[in-house]
Parts: sequence; C-alpha cells; structure tokens
Amino acid sequence: MSVLAVRDLRKSFGGVQAVGGVSFDVDSGELLAMIGPNGAGKTTCFNMLMGQLRPDAGSVSLAGRDITGFAPRQVWRLGVGRTFQITATFGSMTVAENVQMALLSHRRALNSFWTPAAKLQAEEAASLLEQVGMVDQRNRACGVLAYGDLKRVELAVALANQPRLLLMDEPTAGMAPKERVALMELTATLSRGRNIAVLFTEHDMDVVFAQASRIIVLNRGKLIAQGTPAQVRADKDVQDVYLGSGSTFGGH
Repeated sequence: MSVLAVRDLRKSFGGVQAVGGVSFDVDSGELLAMIGPNGAGKTTCFNMLMGQLRPDAGSVSLAGRDITGFAPRQVWRLGVGRTFQITATFGSMTVAENVQMALLSHRRALNSFWTPAAKLQAEEAASLLEQVGMVDQRNRACGVLAYGDLKRVELAVALANQPRLLLMDEPTAGMAPKERVALMELTATLSRGRNIAVLFTEHDMDVVFAQASRIIVLNRGKLIAQGTPAQVRADKDVQDVYLGSGSTFGGH
C-alpha cells in the first residue's frame, strides 16, 4: 500500500484551473520529486495535501485513510511533516529548544508547567539533532545560524512527529550548491533509514536528478510525465516544457 495516494486532484481559482486531475502515489522510503515551471500548480497541490486548501474534487489518502479536506493540524497529527521554502524556526530559541517544542507538541505536552522546558525531551531532541548533523550547535540561538544550518534544524523539527510522509517545498532554496547536495543526500539517507515517504518540489535539476527515486512533472496544472529520472529526462513533452521556459536538465 502506498503511503500517499492522490487521485484526480483538482483546484480552480476564479475560473482558472490551477490543478487539473492530478494523480500519483508515494511509497515508503521513496523520494518523489514534483517539478515543473513556475505556475505549474506545484504549491497549490502541496497545500491541498497538507490541508491549507480544500480540493474542488479528487481525493488524498494517507496509508489507506481518506484525509481529503482535513485541517493542517489533523494531517500533521496523522504523521505528515513539512518543511517550507522559507525556514520556520523560532529565532530567539536555541536549536535544541526548537526541536523540543516540536517533540512536546507531538506528545501533547506543551502544558507541562511543572518541568522546565529545557529538561523535557532533551535526549530525544539531541538524537534528532545528531541525525541531521546539528547536535554540536544545540545550544546556539536559531537567529544566529547560517541558512544551511537552519534548514537542517527545520528537518529535525519535521522529524519530531515521527512522520510516515515528509513534504518538502523547495528544501534547498537559498542554499549554496554544495549545501543543496548535502541536505538532499541527508534527506535520502534518513528517508531510507526511517522508511519515510518523501515528496519534494525543487528548481535545482541537478538535485532532482541526483536524488529523486522518481519524478512527476506538472505543467499548467496537468501531470505531463512521470517515471525514473532517466525516463523523465528523455521525455519529449518534458524537454519541450523546459526548453520553452529557458531551462535545461542537468543545470539550475
């Protein structure tokens, strides 16, 4: 059974169809890349999966359960993590405290008034930070971190609710080329090791073709191609879309 099953998903805004009949699956331990030119419908699709937008039609299933139209917090509770194009951490809090807050929220323990927050879930937070290579910086405020390090903290936060599915919206945006590769290699390792299904959008084609297990391609709200990186690279429709938008495969 697929972790995520999307069937005939549709969304329009003022008569303009943003997503028109998109269907795909994501399996455990798989990195599925969703690519396409600007305006292809990627963000709209992501927002329907996470509950920020309600689809006009179609369905979203998580491990066989229909979650279509669920609120974002309900989706998160069922084991869906998300990272954003712009990092979402608390700058005045330390790296460890950001992860601890996510762990406490996952365990519905944010009202544990009698224990100082710094002592709660400290060991598990340290374990997550070690997995993303940030344990040595656990006592630094997020507000002073380099952008690449913030992305690693955000990944640790997303892993705090033990997700079966991780949605990553432009995870390497704003990062240097070497940082992009390192972050997605780390994500791939964690995905396989923890058997997490990963769906990510990305503009850097080097990252996509190096790390994705499979790729789906959207254009004007429609799914125009899907398959392995080699199959998608060779697809004429995909070549036409990217050459027409001024992009080439194998480069940013």
